[in-house]
Amino acid sequence: MLRFSANISMLFQEYDFLERFEKVAASGFHGVEFMFPYDYDIDVLKQKLTENKLEIVLNNLPAGDWVAGERGIACIPGREEEFREGVMAAIRYAKVLGTPKINCLVGKTPQGICEEEVRRTLVNNLRFAAMALAKENILLLIEPINTYDIPGFYLTGTQKALALIAEVGSDNLKIQYDIYHMQRMEGELTQTMQTYANSIGHLQIADNPHRGEPGTGEINYEYIFNRIAESNYDGWVGCEYKPQTTTEAGLTWFERYR
Repeated sequence: MLRFSANISMLFQEYDFLERFEKVAASGFHGVEFMFPYDYDIDVLKQKLTENKLEIVLNNLPAGDWVAGERGIACIPGREEEFREGVMAAIRYAKVLGTPKINCLVGKTPQGICEEEVRRTLVNNLRFAAMALAKENILLLIEPINTYDIPGFYLTGTQKALALIAEVGSDNLKIQYDIYHMQRMEGELTQTMQTYANSIGHLQIADNPHRGEPGTGEINYEYIFNRIAESNYDGWVGCEYKPQTTTEAGLTWFERYR
């Protein structure tokens, strides 16, 4: 059975953030995810989830100065303490909200630092996060991202993510497999998802190009959804796309799954 969660960092942007929870529920979603909860009061977020009978699916670790262009700090030497503080903040929110999975955006490759030091920093940070989250029964995810949307991003493909997971050596680390990002970087979507199913902890969707809703681009989502439904994947499918008009107008694809 397919379960779709609405990513309200990208959907329902026609409304203020705290108003989006009601819109998610009214549109027929039962799960919600977003990038960062840290600018909002924990109890207010919990109330919004409870009022609208929504299950929180995941959010990200703090990712540095987003406005300034940072997209994670896990691979940046010298910011280990900031990273660990971010992990602790994520745990505080997750314990109140009931968040089962937290994604780590590893960041852009820092310039002027040798690859060995960057890699060592990233591996050590992920080991720390995986262990700390495991104690709270929260799964840590890492997400490969395409280099067109985020030039210089350190983690860019499935094989690189698998190699990183092996190097970290934790059972509490899996891939957040974003179909849009991986279509742009490598293709072979269903084959990859089937081959590495045990290493994938969460799925996200958007069409290509333009990162729109399913049915607005080249990806055959009817085929992909059928393959996911037939598989043993029991997690959520996160809708992390950019509506081509308004969110509600673009939900015609979702009607059969409500």
